[in-house]
Amino acid sequence: MMSQHVQSYTSGTSDKPLLGLTIGEMFDQIVEQYPDNEALVVRHQNLRYTYQELQAQVNQCARGLMAIGMEKGDRIGIWSPNNAEWVIIQFATCKMGAILVNINPAYRLHELEYTLRQSGCSALVIAPEFKRSNYTQMMYDLAPELIDTKPGQLRAEKLPDLKKVICLDDDAKAGMWNWNDLMDMADQISQGELADRQSQLEFDDPISIQYTSGTTGFPKGATLSHHNILNNGYFVGEIMNFSPRDRLIIPVPLYHCFGMVLGNLACITHGAAMLIPGPGFEPDSVLAMIEEEKATALHGVPTMFIAELEHPEFNKYDLTSLRTGLMAGAPCPVEVMKQVNTAMHMNEVEIAYGMTETSPVSFQTHADAPLDKRVSTVGQIHPHTEVKIIDPETGQVVPIEEKGELCTRGYSVMLGYWNDDEKTRDSIDAAGWMRTGDLAVMDEDGYVNIVGRIKDMVIRGGENVYPREIEEFLYSHPKISDVQVIGVPDQRYGEELMAWVKLKEGEGSSGEEMREFCRDKIAHFKIPRYFKFVDSFPMTVTGKIQKFVMREQSIEELGLETEAATQTA
Repeated sequence: MMSQHVQSYTSGTSDKPLLGLTIGEMFDQIVEQYPDNEALVVRHQNLRYTYQELQAQVNQCARGLMAIGMEKGDRIGIWSPNNAEWVIIQFATCKMGAILVNINPAYRLHELEYTLRQSGCSALVIAPEFKRSNYTQMMYDLAPELIDTKPGQLRAEKLPDLKKVICLDDDAKAGMWNWNDLMDMADQISQGELADRQSQLEFDDPISIQYTSGTTGFPKGATLSHHNILNNGYFVGEIMNFSPRDRLIIPVPLYHCFGMVLGNLACITHGAAMLIPGPGFEPDSVLAMIEEEKATALHGVPTMFIAELEHPEFNKYDLTSLRTGLMAGAPCPVEVMKQVNTAMHMNEVEIAYGMTETSPVSFQTHADAPLDKRVSTVGQIHPHTEVKIIDPETGQVVPIEEKGELCTRGYSVMLGYWNDDEKTRDSIDAAGWMRTGDLAVMDEDGYVNIVGRIKDMVIRGGENVYPREIEEFLYSHPKISDVQVIGVPDQRYGEELMAWVKLKEGEGSSGEEMREFCRDKIAHFKIPRYFKFVDSFPMTVTGKIQKFVMREQSIEELGLETEAATQTA
């Protein structure tokens, strides 16, 4: 398939051209082809839509958004776990041209406020609550002005751009519309007006802003176009041999590219069914839905597959309908891949690698590749994209089998970071190459292994966590003089967070006190599992802190040698 490489550069060829369509146009074409195919099944809401029925919901929602004054290019945030409304809003915004701002359901007020302000959201859709988060109350805490405001007329001191809040609830909430209000307002806008709006959209228009944790302590908004994410979803599905007969379980969060692109867009580009087992991940609801719906495909991060395989009643479920799926979002242990292949009947399961800024996938394994390549690498280059591995110091392409920084170029590279030209220039060079910050090695057949990260990002259970952000937060603790956060290996999550804390003179503390300080102020997955109290940090002679030394010491002290030795792709 691919010529042998001398240098670590490869480009993805394909006999299928890129799609030159907006997501709305593609969706309508698929509805025309497969009107009676099941499009969306949401187990916990007991909802089931064919493509034609889903289109009716999407068009109604799009007209409702136009009725409340949303224009092309306006930002509308969504802060909700997985549900039917999330999917409907995703496609409705693609038809009426508002840019959807995906907000992590685990965010607390500090993170929510930053995201809404930085993106300039004029509207926000919230779930009433989820797990330990009462989103409605948190909104009243952040914008108390809502209590005495008519829906759509918010003037909040902390959120100057936000005017409209929609709560995904049946009950009336002060200052907010509910879902039925939004859908009822669609009557004010004709189908012709929606068609006019849709015809004004271009496939290079921005349609999604996805926040990735920032090394500077604040998340950055990766701005993605119709062209970016529609094509990535399409080619992910193509490599998985998706067809209108496929039925994909999506237990990963929709706010993340994994859910909304590799899940939803891979399905709608092929007339396949999107199956949502629950608002958040629960292994038993995933296993039950596979059996109930005769699912053919299942996505997940490695921790999800581990939880499914280890479920005490795993053997009672019939999983024989499964064929394929993606394991991505974190390094995949080879042994887990093998079990998923056999015990879950997913003999065509594939690994995907990428980053939010590249829509997200740039490498994927193929079902017909040799087994060792399928379980121990992240696969080969995606169609219509290029990759090179460079010496991070000189920028020169390294020979094959030599370690360097992975860079990618092509249709999938984001438009830029929202409202941040400087960070965009830092990440994408003049020739259009996106620097990933990941260390990789390429073999002569173009297969790639990810072997580490230049920056010290930690991937915990598929969530990208930047230590700097947590360090900035912990610095605000009155007892802390200095703090360094690292990732240490973990069998369940891939990596866990550890904080090395230097306390102020005469102060004492404990891990429990520190965790309590973090609780409800930062997202749960950012709270370090381990705390170590030290007088100093390992440093170079020039005063740079050596996090790799801290990691090595911590692995030894915590007895994590076995976890550290786990082989991943």
